[in-house]
This record gives sequence, C-alpha cells and structure tokens, in this order.
Amino acid sequence: MKRNKFITSILTFAALPLTPFANGIKKYVQYRANNGFKIQAGEGRIHGHIKLKGLNENIMDVKISGKDTDGDLAIFEQTSLSQGRGTPLHIHPKQDEIFYVLQGSYFFKAGDDTFHLSAGDSIFLPRAVPHAWTQVSEKGKMTVIFQPAGKLEEFFLTMQALDHDPSHAELEKIFADHEMQLVGPPLKLE
Repeated sequence: MKRNKFITSILTFAALPLTPFANGIKKYVQYRANNGFKIQAGEGRIHGHIKLKGLNENIMDVKISGKDTDGDLAIFEQTSLSQGRGTPLHIHPKQDEIFYVLQGSYFFKAGDDTFHLSAGDSIFLPRAVPHAWTQVSEKGKMTVIFQPAGKLEEFFLTMQALDHDPSHAELEKIFADHEMQLVGPPLKLE
C-alpha cells in the first residue's frame, strides 16, 4: 500500500510541470486558431514602411509582429539602401536572429567569425553572441527573423523617429532600452 501511494505521489509531482505547459498550448491554439492573415509584397503590417535613421537609412517592413505571436516571433523584411553601412557590433541577450538574403550582398561578423552572404544565403546568430553586418551591394533585401520577438519592432520605430544622428551615448541608451547591448563599432568591409 505504501509503495502504491509513493508511486502515485511521484507521478503526480512529475506531472505538475506539464500543467502550465498544457495550458500554454491551449492558449497558443486559441490565440492563433482563426487569425490567419496575408501581407502584400512590398508592404509592412501595422506600421507601413519603417524608415530607419541614425545607423543606416534602410526600410523595415513588419511582416509578422510580436503582437501577432504573443511575443514568440517577429519577422521583418529589410530593404537595404545604405551601401557600406549596417549595424554596430551588438548583442541580443534574449533573442536568436536569422537573416535570409533575398537580394544583394552583405558582410557579417558573428563572434570571431566573418561571413560573406549573397542572395539565397542565410545566417543564424545565436543570442548573446556579438554580431554586426554591413551592406556590400548598392541595394539589397533580407528577411530578418527574431525569436522571441523582444523589443526590436519598438527599436525600429524609435530609430525612425530620430531627428538627428544619435551620439554614441544616445545609441547605447536606445539599444539598452530595447534589450540589446552595444559592444563595438560598425563593421568595416573586408
């Protein structure tokens, strides 16, 4: 009898961590079940075209907002119009990032490694790894995926709202306010 109680107790205790997971799955299915949507080519969902300022003058189109996925994922399409410019070396402590090059060419740094990417190439940048990229070609286009979504959408809106080129101290604050850490200068072309 004691053995049966013990086994029942262990099984009950072992199942407890699965209860919130099951509730999360139920919430996930209910949240997304009938909310499919289409985003037209060349358009951004929610904000239209987000025209960046400060680091580069590229255009970000929100394809899938973090608001659409309860913060689980965000997908952007970036139209690159700033040859020789990109991002400073930075870290996303809480997000993985994936770039898929649709058009043009780019130079990336991830940790100690560098990569040249052209149309059809992808790169995975794990969270907490310092990285940066620079646009090599005159024009380019990339799909950019963040998981989880974090505050990148808000970061892009903040950069769009700038009325001046931010100082290094201002950039550090903007990055920190959006869950990123600025750790170095922009990437130079090799």
